[in-house]
Amino acid sequence: MRIAHWLVALALFILVLSGLQIFNAHPALYWGSASTFDRPFLTIGPFPHWLTLPSYQDLAGGRRWHFFFTWLLLLGLGLYFLANAIRKRLKRDLLPTGRQLRGIGSSIAEHLKLRFPHGEEARHYNILQKLSYLGVMFGLIPLVILTGLALAPAIDAAVPWLLILFGGRQSARTLHFIGTVLLVSFFFVHILMVVAAGPINEMRSIITGWFVIRSAPNEPSKTEEPSS
Repeated sequence: MRIAHWLVALALFILVLSGLQIFNAHPALYWGSASTFDRPFLTIGPFPHWLTLPSYQDLAGGRRWHFFFTWLLLLGLGLYFLANAIRKRLKRDLLPTGRQLRGIGSSIAEHLKLRFPHGEEARHYNILQKLSYLGVMFGLIPLVILTGLALAPAIDAAVPWLLILFGGRQSARTLHFIGTVLLVSFFFVHILMVVAAGPINEMRSIITGWFVIRSAPNEPSKTEEPSS
């Protein structure tokens, strides 16, 4: 699980940087099958070169980086879903309970106050974590992958209905960009929560699998290895 986590994180990081290099070739978004140039759906950028890969104008180079790390992303996702299936983690750890759904308001309030769970509660994902992880795994990432595939000429020729599904090439490109923006937003919030919850403890958990559970008042803290 942890190997897959870091593979996906690395692949997505490079994909975003190389994707911005590709986007800078024409930093505007359209809807439908063709770009009208004079009436873009949205104009953004261009993004600064230091934020792209490579860090100079090179569309072909950006495409090579992008396509290579797409394979690494698929490898990481394959390992991730395989590990989830073997450990039956989806049903056990990620599907929210009715009680959690009813308490979503209080969970949002606790997060806004940067109050984090203690004791046994800290061993389990809260409702916001579950919903965000499920949304990313089964919503955003599949959307970004499928819209990216729809933009590849070879895939377009082999599976023409994919472009039809997204309303045309330019619609697929726009959805690809929007999905990426939402993914990057998730990453920022994810990193901020890691820092707020205690970066040393959180990073140790992600790298080694061991973490310190903060105890409830009047109880000693203890080190645990997560069941997942």
